[in-house]
Amino acid sequence: MSRFWIILAVVIIGLGALFVITDKKSVDTSFKGNASELQADDHVRGNKSAKVILIEYGDFQCPACGSYFPILKELEKTHGDKVAFVFRHYPIISIHPNAFSASRAAESASNQDKFWEMHDRLYQTQQVWGQVSTNQQSLFEGYAKDLGLEMTKFKQDYVSDATADRINRDVSSAAQFNITSTPTFILNGKKIENPNGKEAFAKLLDEALKASEK
Repeated sequence: MSRFWIILAVVIIGLGALFVITDKKSVDTSFKGNASELQADDHVRGNKSAKVILIEYGDFQCPACGSYFPILKELEKTHGDKVAFVFRHYPIISIHPNAFSASRAAESASNQDKFWEMHDRLYQTQQVWGQVSTNQQSLFEGYAKDLGLEMTKFKQDYVSDATADRINRDVSSAAQFNITSTPTFILNGKKIENPNGKEAFAKLLDEALKASEK
């Protein structure tokens, strides 16, 4: 009889362990859908309804991305009424160890409708936070205060799994374009060679606009 109760106890414990294991849901950050199209949570500046979509896969610590930042700002002024400018995260932490933290700061600001303000600040100060080896968060919190963000929420969002998952979904979407470096630009679904300067970039956008009108 005692053997029966021992076996029953083992079975009950085993079932309990099963329920605990299956209750731990792993978050799927793989991208599902067409990465060429605008996604509901994409960060878009310019005309969200435009037929021409320019997607940048960027790394906030990447010097090349930093060099394209002022070019894109100028293009937004001249083409923003006709083009959707999209930023997606692609932090390459193997060579840019602070990049993921910077993406965290941008996403945390996004939760308070200040993604682009933080995006711009991060590129403008890239030489500052990109050089520090520790305590980057305090620098980003300083930027958040300057932008008028609610700091308790910013700090919570900065360290949250949800923020990391959001960034990783962008990274996952890059697989559809075989992206391995930054910045990589996708113009209406096609990966393009990085244009050499504002004029060359504007020409590509103008050509895409003409093609969209046919």
